[in-house]
Order: sequence, then C-alpha cells, then structure tokens
Amino acid sequence: MNNSIKPKGIVVFSGGSAANNLVDVFKTVRENKRCPLSYVIPISDNGGSSSELIRVFGGPGIGDVRSRLVRLIPDDPDHDDSEKAAIKIFFNHRLPKDKELAKQEWLQIVEANHALWGNISTAKKELIRSFLNLINFEILKRLRPSSTFNFSSASIGNLFLTGARLFSGSFESAIYLLSSICSVPSHTLVLPAISTNHTHHISAGLQNLITITGQNSISHPSVPSPLEPNPSEHEETEMHDRIEDANLPGSLPTLRKQYIAFSKEGEEDLPARIERIWYINPYGQEIRPPANPRVIDALDSAQAVIYSIGSLYTSIVPSVILKGVGEALARASIRYKILILNSTNDRETGPSSSPLTALDFIAAIAKAAASSRGPGFVREVEKREYKAYVTHLIHLQGQGTPRVDKEELAELGVECIRVYGRRVGDEPFLRYDEKALTQALEVTIGRRDVRLERNRRNTLEG
Repeated sequence: MNNSIKPKGIVVFSGGSAANNLVDVFKTVRENKRCPLSYVIPISDNGGSSSELIRVFGGPGIGDVRSRLVRLIPDDPDHDDSEKAAIKIFFNHRLPKDKELAKQEWLQIVEANHALWGNISTAKKELIRSFLNLINFEILKRLRPSSTFNFSSASIGNLFLTGARLFSGSFESAIYLLSSICSVPSHTLVLPAISTNHTHHISAGLQNLITITGQNSISHPSVPSPLEPNPSEHEETEMHDRIEDANLPGSLPTLRKQYIAFSKEGEEDLPARIERIWYINPYGQEIRPPANPRVIDALDSAQAVIYSIGSLYTSIVPSVILKGVGEALARASIRYKILILNSTNDRETGPSSSPLTALDFIAAIAKAAASSRGPGFVREVEKREYKAYVTHLIHLQGQGTPRVDKEELAELGVECIRVYGRRVGDEPFLRYDEKALTQALEVTIGRRDVRLERNRRNTLEG
C-alpha cells in the first residue's frame, strides 16, 4: 500500500522581466522541496508590440507569459543542446524598429530564409512555421485601407502565441504548445491570471481622484484619461471608429492606441499615490472578472505563496484582485505568504517625495485581496488583517530601498528577513543575491517535508 503524500506546491505571483531574474532561485527552492511550482502572470499589459496584436486581433496581453515560458527553457550544463539555445533566441527575437525593415525580416522568417532557423530541427521548424504562416495569413486577411499591421519591434514569440491561440481558439492550448516546444518541465506551470480569449484592461484610481486608464498609461508617463469624455474626446473616439480593427466602436480612445515605442527611462512621478486598481470593459465601466480556475486550484494545493519583485500595481495586484483569489489566499492551509520587497521604488510606488514603505506594499496586497472577495470587502482593511495575506517579508537594506519597520510589522504578525544585496555595474539600485535569497526562502519554507521521505521509505521497506 502506497501511503505517500502528494507535496503541496509553491505559487509565485509575478510579472515578466523583473521576476525573470529570480527564476533560478524559485527553481532551486522547488527542487529542494520536490514540489510543483506555478507562476501566475497577469494578462492586462497593453504596451509595446503587444499593443499592436491587441489592436488588430484582440485577446489578452501575452508578452509576460511568453517571456516566462522562454525563460524556463532548461539549461543542461552537461550537454551541448544547441537547439534549446536556438529556440530561446528565436522566441525572444524582436524585429527591427524600422517598420519596413521589420516587415522584410518577418517575411524572411516566415519563408524559412532567416539565420534564426539555423540550429532548429526540421520537425520543430515546420511546426513553428505553420503557426507563423497562420498569423501572417490572418494579418493579410485583416488588412484594410484604414488599418495596416505594424511589425515594428514585434516579438516572434508573441506572434507565435497569437497564431496558436487563433488556431486552437484557446489561450491555454497555445501556452501548452509553446511550453512543449520550449521543453518546460511538467512540474512547473505558467498560468495566465485570467483564462480568456478577450482583452482585459485595468484602471488606476489615484488619491487625488484622478483615474488613469490602461496599464501602459499607469506604468509609463502619459496624460491621465478621465472616464467621462469631453467633446474633444468624442472627436477622438469618432476618429478611432473610422479605423477598422478589433476594437469595439465607441470604446475608450486610450485603449485603442499603439504603444509600440515607449521608454522606461526618466519616468515621471504620478501626481499622487495609487489608491486602487480595477478591471474595466472597453467603455471604461468597472467589471469583476474571475480568476483562471487553474490559479485557484494551484492556491488550494499550495504550501507557500510568493509575491515576487516587479511592478506592484501592474504585475502583482491585477492577479490578486481577481474574483476567488483573495478567499483562496486567506485560507490557513497556505502557511507561508511571502513578499519579496522591491529593492527600489518606481513610478507606481512613488511619488519620490513620499515613497511607499514595506508596510504600504503589504497594505496594497491586503486591500487587493480583500476587494477580490466582493463589494462588501472593498473598504479600508484593518492592519490586523494583513497577516491573512502576507506572513513574511524578505527585503534588502541600503540606499534607495523601501523603509522597513520590523517592530511594527512584527506586531502585525509579519516576520522580516533581511538578505544580502549586490550592485551590478553602475546601477543605482541593489539586486538580490541569488544564493542569499534562496537560503532565505528555504529557511522560511523549509527544504522538504520529511513525512514524504518517511512514507516513501516505509513503502520501499514494505
């Protein structure tokens, strides 16, 4: 008789680029715990080349999902696997910024005349190319005098995922296909926060009552766009209505623009702190979408939840506010709810004159989780409730890091762990040291459940 206990998993809430730097840390913790690992990724990003795919095809923002899947391609130091390296380069490749050069290179790739195909086997090449041909056909089919697809800076991986989604009619199926091609291990899942074929946008309400619509406008400098249109905005709406694309007539102009080119450098402060994040329909009305059922399943079988580094209000909160997530997080069965604090404040966690503290980060997560539980929970969350959603804080200490008041957090039931940080080159901020962060997580969560070893040993002896 097999009495083995299935190990409970680890769930990581994160966005794309920032948390990609910690993938090896989470991989090591998972290996030592011998348990499943799930990444929950938001799909509300409407910036960069994803904005053009959303404009023409609709559908979720897929850039962060693609980025995580490709980052999870396993590295085997004992074997020279040139194909895996080539696939990683291929799906991360971006076309040139120049519109005409980008289109020329795209055709080279579709026609299999590009050097990127060099170390990819024929079977995988033709499988990948079939979906690129499909998306190319769909682009041509949607060509209109008022709307031409712009290949500038387009991600090949994003184009592939979109082609696979259109072919299968399922975003989850497209993720499964890319996971298989990238050889992502079955014990590690990349879960979109919402399982959908539709576009989902977010809005931010600031403490000065200004509303900013669309993730790109929240994350990067832009003019706040109120939901109540004035006459000039009516004119802008009518102008966009003359463009035939995937956007519904009359939808908010700020959700219909191309945001292919933007800079993350020199970001301006928001005029006030962010008070709340919520989802909206194309006309700006608030909606409450449910979380991906697989996310809830992962939380129901989790021993630990980790809120990773990244953008607090556009990478973490959009997943936490979804219907069902707050209730799942509050369950006592999840023993460890760990926030890895950012090493610096950004545009979302400013303004620079009054940056968020560690307590403010925790309060934002608690408020988001409480609001996901329904309208009755949308209120000022009491401090004593924070530990239902965050039990541990891992942080750095140094110039520019958010302030951490250990005594105050300890009174709230939140344990603080300070770890070693390092600077890379001339960067003005600290980075987490991978070994130190791994040790901190293992000290918090533990290495592995000894009951599993005991049951496994008893089974062998029996």
